[in-house]
Amino acid sequence: MQELHDAPLAPLTTFRLGGPATRLLTATTDDEVVAAVREADATGTPLLIIGGGSNLVIGDKGFDGTALRIATRGFTLDGTRLELAAGEVWSDAVARTVEAGLAGIECLAGIPGSAGATPIQNVGAYGQEVSATITEVVAYDRRAGETVTLPNAACDFSYRHSRFKAHPDRFVVLRVRFRLEDAQGMSAPIRYAETARALGVEPGDRVPAATARETVLRLRAGKGMVLDPDDHDTWSAGSFFTNPILPEAAYETFLARVHDRLGPDVTPPAWPTGDGRVKTSAAWLIDKAGFTKGYGSGPARISTKHTLALTNRGQATTEDLLALAREVVAGVRDAFGVTLVNEPVTVGVSL
Repeated sequence: MQELHDAPLAPLTTFRLGGPATRLLTATTDDEVVAAVREADATGTPLLIIGGGSNLVIGDKGFDGTALRIATRGFTLDGTRLELAAGEVWSDAVARTVEAGLAGIECLAGIPGSAGATPIQNVGAYGQEVSATITEVVAYDRRAGETVTLPNAACDFSYRHSRFKAHPDRFVVLRVRFRLEDAQGMSAPIRYAETARALGVEPGDRVPAATARETVLRLRAGKGMVLDPDDHDTWSAGSFFTNPILPEAAYETFLARVHDRLGPDVTPPAWPTGDGRVKTSAAWLIDKAGFTKGYGSGPARISTKHTLALTNRGQATTEDLLALAREVVAGVRDAFGVTLVNEPVTVGVSL
C-alpha cells in the first residue's frame, strides 16, 4: 500500500482544488482498504475516502488526517450478473457491459468517478439510476467492525441518496453487484425525453445499446459533462446542485413566485414524484434567477455549456468556488424561495 505525507489532493479531484492531506494511502485490494480504515478508527485519526474524486470539494487548507484512495480493480461478468470493485473506473465499466450486449446502465455512460461511489449517490442520468440494477453492495461497516453485504432493499435508495450517504462515516463500499438485462444487444427502454429526441425514437422504445451509449456521450460532452483536461468546462463536479423536490404546498408557493417574477404564462419544469411532492429543475432555477452560462468574472465560473456546473477556470481556489456557489444559492432563494442543495461532498468547508 503506497503511503505519502503532505500529499496534494487537488490532482485527485475533477475540480483540481483543495489542499494537501497529512497522509495519503493508496489501497489496491479490499484487504488493504479494510486495514487502513481499521487503523484510522483504532487510532482516532480522521479519515477521508477518495475514489474517482468527481464529487469532492476539498478546502484550501486540505485534510488533517489520513486520505485513503481506493484504487482496487475487478470486473467480473457472469451472464447478466456484474460485480465491480469499488475502484473500477465507472465509464469504462459501462462501455464493457455494452460491448457484452447487456442493457441497464448504458445511459450512465461518461459519468466520471469510480464504481464504489455510484450507490452512495444513487448515480443517475438520462432516465437511468444505478438503484434499478444494483442487487447488492459489499461494504466495510465501521460500526460493526466487519464486512457486510447489503441487498438493494437495505440500501435505502432514493433520488441522489442512499443509506451510505445518510451515514457517511459508517460504510466504506468495497464492491457493487448488478443484475443487467440480456436484450440481444438492445438498450433498456429509453425513458428520458431528451435522449429519445436525440435518437429520433419515442420514449419506451429500444435502440442498440451502443447507439444509446454513444448518444448519451455526445449529449454529455455538449454540456461539458465528459472529462477533458483541455476543457475548463469539465473542471467541475458535474451537476453542482440537486433538483429540488418540493411538497405540494411549497410547490404552489414557488409557482406563484415564478408567475410574479416571470409572468403568468411561464411554467417551470415539474415532475410529480408520486408521493405528493414535485421535482423541479435546478438548472432552470439558476438560469431564470439570472445566472446564465458562463456567469462570473473570477477564476470560478458557471460552465459555458451548462448552468448546473460550477467550474474551475484554471487558477481558482476552493474559496473562489464556494463564493460563487453561495451567490447562486442566495440568488435562487431570493428569486423563487427555493434553497438549492449541493450535490458534491464538502471536506473541511461548507456552503
